[in-house]
Amino acid sequence: MSNSFSVPFKTFFIFIIFMLIFISVFFIPVFPDSLYSYSTSLNQNYIIDISSSGYAWPSPGYTTINSYFGYRTSPTAGASSYHSGLDIGAPEGSKLIAVTSGQITFASFLGGGGYTITLTSGNIKFTYCHVSPNYIVKVGDYVSQGQVIGYVGPKNVYGVKGNQYFDENGNPTNGATTGPHLHFGVRINGEYIDPLSLFQ
Repeated sequence: MSNSFSVPFKTFFIFIIFMLIFISVFFIPVFPDSLYSYSTSLNQNYIIDISSSGYAWPSPGYTTINSYFGYRTSPTAGASSYHSGLDIGAPEGSKLIAVTSGQITFASFLGGGGYTITLTSGNIKFTYCHVSPNYIVKVGDYVSQGQVIGYVGPKNVYGVKGNQYFDENGNPTNGATTGPHLHFGVRINGEYIDPLSLFQ
């Protein structure tokens, strides 16, 4: 009796194993490496905050504004008294994301902006200044809204030829900066606008 029971059980067990192999080979999708890495970059542990005008906040989790757009007292030598963007307080290494889909059109050291990334979408340019020199995007890359495109950089950077910016101790800085933060600027047809107008 036990022998007659084991034959159907073995057949059933073999059938189950066959079905698992069949399903895993034919029904589990295989993604190209580029798609897989893109997907993981969008599924990090951060929340994308999108405004009513359709733009994502550039520094997820960090919304404190240390310096607004417009006239101000210069915080350090070389910094402009007319501030062409927002200074968003965020620690070194914080993620910076694409506020909209577009193309990377600049990724290099840019004077007072230090290490800078520019994202262009149509006639609008979004500039991220004082970023990490360890770029994860390059000029020509197309990025999607919410994709991580860089990180907040350090206060001090070394080995930048022609860098004219230094801290109180004589150490070279990441442009005209007193510490890690994101300077975020927006230009429409070449004219700077208050970035906050996109996030109301």
